[in-house]
Amino acid sequence: MPTHVLRAAVLAAAILPALAAAAPLSLDQALTLAVQRSESVRAARAGVTSAAEAARAAGRLPDPTLRAGVDNLPVTGADRFGTTRDSMTMKRIGISQEWPSRDKRAARQAAADASVGREAIQAEAAVAEARVQTALAYLDAFYAAEALKLTTLMEHHAHEELEAARARLASAAGSSQEVLALTGARGVAADESDDVRQQQSTANVSLQRWIGVRTEELAFATLPTLPSEQDYVAGHPAVAAMQRDIDVARQNAAVASSERKPNWTWEVSYGQRTGYSDMVSFGVSIPLQIARDQRQDRETASKLALVDKAEAGLAEATRAATGEYQALVSDVQRLRERVDRYGANVVTPARQRTAAVTAAFRSNQASLMTLFEARHAEVDAQRKLLTLQRDLAKAQAQLVFKPLHPGVMP
Repeated sequence: MPTHVLRAAVLAAAILPALAAAAPLSLDQALTLAVQRSESVRAARAGVTSAAEAARAAGRLPDPTLRAGVDNLPVTGADRFGTTRDSMTMKRIGISQEWPSRDKRAARQAAADASVGREAIQAEAAVAEARVQTALAYLDAFYAAEALKLTTLMEHHAHEELEAARARLASAAGSSQEVLALTGARGVAADESDDVRQQQSTANVSLQRWIGVRTEELAFATLPTLPSEQDYVAGHPAVAAMQRDIDVARQNAAVASSERKPNWTWEVSYGQRTGYSDMVSFGVSIPLQIARDQRQDRETASKLALVDKAEAGLAEATRAATGEYQALVSDVQRLRERVDRYGANVVTPARQRTAAVTAAFRSNQASLMTLFEARHAEVDAQRKLLTLQRDLAKAQAQLVFKPLHPGVMP
């Protein structure tokens, strides 16, 4: 059984009993499940394995070449095609070995190791992407469930007040207009609940896409401390990937530069003749680089241009990551202020109004419709506050989970 499948099975065996026991799923559990079952992470991990296997062979000598043949074979006359009739005919077997220099092999090994590092960054980026998307889906599902609690409460209040209005109408203490108004209000409350249920269902499906299980109860998510700008930019997947691209480009340029020195090929062979002494031949082949400025130097210049390209890409990625961080931090600060201000200036007065209208209704100084309107206004204020809190949590989640975290690599 593949290792990643075994890990996922063990993790599921540990987590699923808690889900079956109706324990709320925590954000950490959701993140772990998402990373373990992510096919993108699996693909990236396979890329690391592939690059590591290739790196093991990068610095080795090329395979030797076996050479065999017949020299001076007659093709005309009475001795044609005979290998033992003419003294000049010789059966030959030998071996040759291309021998790149130690510096050239070291350059190839360094380039292969740099490729392994780049694949490792891609794997960490896949983990980070799975975590940030799971966190966003988790927060959507959690706050949709909280909003449903509010709309369900409002629906319950509308039902209670409608029944009270009908009782008042039967006792001639109420009016048909009051009953009709509360009937419509109950319909509106039921529709709002249905709308939120639809949003919750969509959010749960999105979360299930990442964690592989469906759960209706989620625990409140406490997010880690927000990173500094330096840590966020340094750990940003695009920035880290471009840094590795620079390493790879530089090492490839070093390999191209090393090709200005040709590889020598050594050869030794043994020749067998009939009636005469056997012979041994040896020699060396050296490529003649008669136009380095047109071939080898052009290859080196091509690779060096890729270094410039990667460095420019890193500068651009750094700017983009810095701007992204500043925008998210600005959103977090703005949303924190809005949450505090909305809670103090809107939710608290709405709650106080509901308490005052409730007291007035009990003393027959307010109508049922007025009570319903006060309660509905309070629920609307609380729902808006939930929306602000959700947006704040999602902005914080992007700051926390977008950077690479090598420690969470499966």
